[in-house]
Amino acid sequence: MTTTGEDHVTARGGPWWWERRRSAVLDAGLAVVSAVECGLEGIPFAREAGIPEAAGVVFGLLAGVVLLVRRKWPIAVVLVAIAVTPAAMGFLMGVVGLYSLAASEVPRRIIGSLAGMQLVGVLIVMFVRMRQDLAREDLEVEDWIVPFASITTALGMTAPPLLLGLYVGARRRLMESLRERADSLERELQLLAERAEERAEWARNEERTRIAREMHDVVAHRVSLMVVHAAALQAVARKDPEKAVRNAALVGDMGRQALTELREMLGVLRAGADGGRVRERSSVPLAAVGAAAAAAASRAVGESDGAGEGPCLSEIGELVGQSAAAGMVVDLSVEGESRGYAPEVESTAYRVVQEALTNVHKHAAGAKTYVRLAHRVSEIAMQVENEPPPEVGASAGLPSGGNGLVGMKERVSALGGVFVSGPTEAGGFRVSAVIPAS
Repeated sequence: MTTTGEDHVTARGGPWWWERRRSAVLDAGLAVVSAVECGLEGIPFAREAGIPEAAGVVFGLLAGVVLLVRRKWPIAVVLVAIAVTPAAMGFLMGVVGLYSLAASEVPRRIIGSLAGMQLVGVLIVMFVRMRQDLAREDLEVEDWIVPFASITTALGMTAPPLLLGLYVGARRRLMESLRERADSLERELQLLAERAEERAEWARNEERTRIAREMHDVVAHRVSLMVVHAAALQAVARKDPEKAVRNAALVGDMGRQALTELREMLGVLRAGADGGRVRERSSVPLAAVGAAAAAAASRAVGESDGAGEGPCLSEIGELVGQSAAAGMVVDLSVEGESRGYAPEVESTAYRVVQEALTNVHKHAAGAKTYVRLAHRVSEIAMQVENEPPPEVGASAGLPSGGNGLVGMKERVSALGGVFVSGPTEAGGFRVSAVIPAS
């Protein structure tokens, strides 16, 4: 953690306008020293001015104590120092006041003006007093000595505190700027970390949804057909042993395929990066599980083409045939000229039909079903509609998690399509979807 501006602000503990107590103690000490200096220098000033010495001392004390407010009002301190310059007092006050002024946030033009005034004031006072002292002591010196000494003294009392104050002020502003940039950078890093965590959480949720959807597509259809075939097997076991044997074989094949696909997906959860070592479940990337789920779902119907890109529209007939073999009366109609689509478009269209047929097996067993597939110029449309079941409340007794329609809508919406589902006026149910061809 850096020393931020907030930490700097919370460090304030001094009285009034001081940020720290030691700053207040320093200014108070400087004010006392300046007051003593001005008070002592007020005695000769009072004698020369012909006023009581006590008045000169009081005047010097009041002038010197102004240094106490050098951080709050540096301009006032410099003005007082310039005002008492003719009285030959306030040496410390002039130097410290000019330094405080240069180090403050006062505009440069004001700093330059007041520094120039103080320079000129000290120059004139020193020139006059040196001429008076030489005349009083009747000393003869070169003509250039007095101007040179006056200029040197004025520059010595003005330039060093001015330059030092400007340097300290610039350094202080630089440190504040760096502190503010550190604060800003820290806030930005914190915000980026929060956004990264949000994005990671969103990605995890999306991957979990994808895994659940793929596992649902892999398992739900096969298990539904298994239940339907098992019910048919129970009904014809005594009447038609040969058909019972065929149904039993179908149930066994579908069960083995479903178990194989589940093992492929769940195996990713147990496999480490080396492919053989068991590791903690939390260390498995969700993306790997989703990829395995998608790969298993791609083989849910068959692997006749060996492409591995997922189910395609050419397998719709086989899908309808599986439902017909399970006892469903289903009619397939295709409109338009069949053509190749993107793999994700064909896979999504296939899944919509598959899940719609699965729902018919679950909730309307025995109902006649119509599957319509339309190839259009820029889109492909599919519709699965079933009539009311032969008996009210007839169903295969299959449980439903309520995720089938949601998964279909998510798939279609992800490709920019439109999905609509709902009951028909005749008492059946209709599932419709339109997916852009590109």
